[in-house]
Amino acid sequence: MKALNAIVILASVMIGTGVATAQNAPPVSTKKVDGTDNVYVFRYGGYQAMFIVTSEGVIATDPISYLRPAKPYIDAIKAVTDKPIKYVIYSHHHYDHIAGGKPFKELGATFISHRRAKERLLELKKQNALLPDVVIPDQVVDGSKTITLGGTKLELIFVGRNHSDDSLVMRLPKEKLVFVVDFAPIETIQFRNIPDNASPLEFINSLKKLAGLDWDRMITGHPYAGGRYGTKKDVQDDIAYMEDLSAEAKKAADAGKCFDAAMKEVKLPKYEKWANYENGLPANVERFCYWWGRGY
Repeated sequence: MKALNAIVILASVMIGTGVATAQNAPPVSTKKVDGTDNVYVFRYGGYQAMFIVTSEGVIATDPISYLRPAKPYIDAIKAVTDKPIKYVIYSHHHYDHIAGGKPFKELGATFISHRRAKERLLELKKQNALLPDVVIPDQVVDGSKTITLGGTKLELIFVGRNHSDDSLVMRLPKEKLVFVVDFAPIETIQFRNIPDNASPLEFINSLKKLAGLDWDRMITGHPYAGGRYGTKKDVQDDIAYMEDLSAEAKKAADAGKCFDAAMKEVKLPKYEKWANYENGLPANVERFCYWWGRGY
C-alpha cells in the first residue's frame, strides 16, 4: 500500500456521451477516513463510495459511474494500492449508484448484492432495459453476510425496505463505521415522493434498525451537509422527521385533505433548515397521503 493519507484527483471526464468541459467536469477526490488504517471515501461529483484496502486486496462499494466513466474510481484505488480489487458491493440496485461496474469486473472483481437486487437486474435485462455496463451480481445476501479479506471484516446487513427493497447497510465492526446509501440522509428531506418502498412505516422501522446497530460514524452515498460523516443523532433525526411527517399526513387524510390540499398545507417548521425542504416536503407528504389515504 502506498503511504498516504489523502489524495485529491481533479480530472476532466466524459459525461454520458457528451464531451465534458471545464465547466461541467465533476470534482473527483479520495480521502482516508481519519482514525482508520485502510478505509477511504471516493467522491465523484455528488456521489460517494467507500473502499477498503487490505493485505489481500480491495473491497469496493458502488461503482457510482452512471453517466460517468468508471476509470476515475479505479484510478483512485490504484493511487492508494497495487492490490487487486477483489469485491464490489452494491448498496442497492438503482442505476445512479451501481451502473458502470463492467471495468471492475474485467479486473476480476466478484460482485455482491442483496438477492432482490440481482432479481431486479435480471428482470431489467430480460426486458432489454439493463444498461450495458451494469454487472449482474455473482453472490447475494438475504439477511446478512460477512466478508473477510486480509484481516478486515465487512458485514452486509439488510435492515428492511426503505428507499428500495434491496438496500444493504455495510458495517465495519472494528472501525465502527457504516456505509449507508440514500435512505438515511443527513439534514436533508427524503427523496421526492419516497419511491420504491412498500410502506412508509416499514421505512421508519428500517431507520430504527440502522440506529440500533453498533457504529459511531456513517459514510453516506451523497455528500450531505458539506460531506461530513453521519452520527446516530442524524439517524434519530431522520426517524423523528418521518414520524412527524406521518402524523401530520394522517391528520390531513382523516380531514379529507389528501392529496393536493395536504401537499400545500402540511408544514414541518422544525425541519425547515434541512436541505430541499421547500421543494421536497410536498412530495414527501404525497407519499404518506397515499399510505394514510389509500392504504398503499
